[in-house]
Amino acid sequence: MYDTGSTTFMLICTMLVFLMTPGLAFFYGGLSRRKNVINTMLMCFGAIGLVGVLWIVAGWSLAYGGDGSSPFIGGLDQLLCLPVLHQVLQAAEGNAADGAVYPQIINIAFQMAFAMITAAIVTGSLAGRVKFGAMTAFLGIWLLVVYAPLVHMVWGGEGSFIGDIIGALDFAGGDVVHISSGLTGLILCLMLGRRRGFGMVSYRPHNVPFVALGAGLLWFGWFGFNGGSTVCATGDDVLTSMGRIFVTTNMAAASAATATMFLTWLRYGKPDVSMTLNGSLAGLVAITAGCDTVSPFGAFFIGFVAGLLVVLSVEFFDNIAKVDDPVGAVSVHFANGVWGTIAVGLFSTGANTEHAGLFYGGGLAQLGTQLLGLVTVDIYVVVVMFIIFKLIDKFIGL
Repeated sequence: MYDTGSTTFMLICTMLVFLMTPGLAFFYGGLSRRKNVINTMLMCFGAIGLVGVLWIVAGWSLAYGGDGSSPFIGGLDQLLCLPVLHQVLQAAEGNAADGAVYPQIINIAFQMAFAMITAAIVTGSLAGRVKFGAMTAFLGIWLLVVYAPLVHMVWGGEGSFIGDIIGALDFAGGDVVHISSGLTGLILCLMLGRRRGFGMVSYRPHNVPFVALGAGLLWFGWFGFNGGSTVCATGDDVLTSMGRIFVTTNMAAASAATATMFLTWLRYGKPDVSMTLNGSLAGLVAITAGCDTVSPFGAFFIGFVAGLLVVLSVEFFDNIAKVDDPVGAVSVHFANGVWGTIAVGLFSTGANTEHAGLFYGGGLAQLGTQLLGLVTVDIYVVVVMFIIFKLIDKFIGL
């Protein structure tokens, strides 16, 4: 007999995470130039369709399939999710899987929504300068050879390379979602080059209300993103952890938005609305990896630093490095994904894990582990991304 509370909770969280991708479409669309808004939003909605198919066909299997013998990638035994669909038919006949609190097919949908938002994040760095067909081909390959293997390496359970062998903590996707997508975006920005007129033409957001709507939907959806990563809603420990996750998630976003608002006020003479909204997302990104194990005070500090970091990062990439990142995706997701992953090694209280951070008596052990996991993800993404980019550019043209 499945637990109705956990089943309902996971379905709601799945819908919240799904809502994040349309929210991102509004966010990116509002930040882009008027002539690029349709293409920019279509890339996000295109990611929903493309990932929705590929995740069922092979993505789930490459991420969670196999017999656990490979620390780097799943297997091909779950193609088309056929074993899970067989379980669904058995459950319909009254033979639910032993020990399962909700149907496994719900977890497939939940992880599919994660894959959708991750792929859509990448499109922000492509806005205004990539052919739509090339983008589609790129995202399809990227999902199967970058994202799915990283999911297995971090969340694949016993024997997974980053999550188990190295022991890096990533509760809801600091490495898997934000660093992978943000670093991919940075590599694309560098390899594609700058848009014509970069540094000479003002690229102001064409629709700030779109940006605000998108940020609000993302903030709202993040409670499902982080909260649903408990993967159930039974037991006092889980429910307590769920409460912690909701508080730390909101605290980080709020403190980051506040820090960004006041920093831009100081530097530019008035608060910058778009940057403040980016700041709230930076806080949400930074808390993702450790939302279940840091305290509300730790979440406040993590978010506050993220709010400052996103402003300084945008200024660095725009004015010093001259990297043309149209919507600030690299600063929000990569820079703050890195900060959030490191912050787990500093602020982990040891709750829900045996590994406390530096500031909670754990010494340097977990901090070193987090850094090693971070470097592993970076190396994998850089190497595989270079190969994908060259192949797509050679055979299709970007």
